Amino acid sequence: MSSRTAPRLMTLQRHLGGPQAGNMATESSPLTTHVLDTASGLPAQGLCLRLCRLEAPSQQWMELRTSYTNLDGRCPGLLTQSQMKPGTYKLSFDTERYWKERGQESFYPYVEETQKFHVPLLLSPWSYTTYRGS
Repeated sequence: MSSRTAPRLMTLQRHLGGPQAGNMATESSPLTTHVLDTASGLPAQGLCLRLCRLEAPSQQWMELRTSYTNLDGRCPGLLTQSQMKPGTYKLSFDTERYWKERGQESFYPYVEETQKFHVPLLLSPWSYTTYRGS
């Protein structure tokens, strides 16, 4: 097995829940995300994100949590069931910092998504894609 093959196999095992899946604990959070770096073909590890909720009646965003994606590009435990209440939520991904740390310019300094329960994000320096997750 080549030195390039081993990390990819470990990543696949984590995605599939194999023996190397230690960092893929069952997510009990009602709000999840999974970020993939499409430029490298790997999960986007260490991407800073902020979770906010739109507060009524002020209509101001209240920051609930700042966190970073793990080795698998996920951020488990963003919000507990007891913290989740009806409303509008926003995930802000600090893509500018992520790309600068990798010595890469990018077109989008941040990505913001609202109102979804699972937010898959496919990320490259010049584009991003998100879609309604399961």
